[in-house]
Amino acid sequence: MMDSDPDANLPPLVQQAQDQYRKYSRQYQYYLDRTTPHVVQRWLATGGIFALFMLRVIIAQGWYIICYAHAIYILNLLLAFLQPRFDPSLEADLVDDEIENGGAEATPLPTSAKDDEFRPFVRRLPEWSFWLSATRATILALVASMFSMFDVPVFWPILVMYFCVLFVLTMRRQIQHMIKYKYIPFDFGRKARYGGKH
Repeated sequence: MMDSDPDANLPPLVQQAQDQYRKYSRQYQYYLDRTTPHVVQRWLATGGIFALFMLRVIIAQGWYIICYAHAIYILNLLLAFLQPRFDPSLEADLVDDEIENGGAEATPLPTSAKDDEFRPFVRRLPEWSFWLSATRATILALVASMFSMFDVPVFWPILVMYFCVLFVLTMRRQIQHMIKYKYIPFDFGRKARYGGKH
């Protein structure tokens, strides 16, 4: 008779290691789940870790390449956080390609009389994933700054200038995209009204 548990044939030492790994991963997930509703506290903790990392870089006057790589990664996360999950420019390109290839012109779905109908903004990268990835990257950058092999000598003002130019260009492109397709990735000041008179 076949045993249904694939771990039953493993050596006892490997089974113990797997059990410990599962135990610690459940505990890790438990604590992550407990932090979910505490948005401000999570970001303050990440900001504190980031300040510690920057303090380390400034005082030691090194690890600029680690700082630059960290900044590029955070910029990439920020762009994914600001973009909608379903990019309207890609949908428009698909319709244009279909028309160019001889397909029937797509008939638009009927819309309501009000063009300002509530449509929720669904992010490509949710806030939780943004925070978790940014925190992990900051901790990894802080740990990497403890090893001298990652302290590559570079002229840091060039890296700062290059990052600033990259930030301005990408954010300008993102803002133009937001204006063109009329979406706002933030809901500050909006009041959701579900039923009732306006």
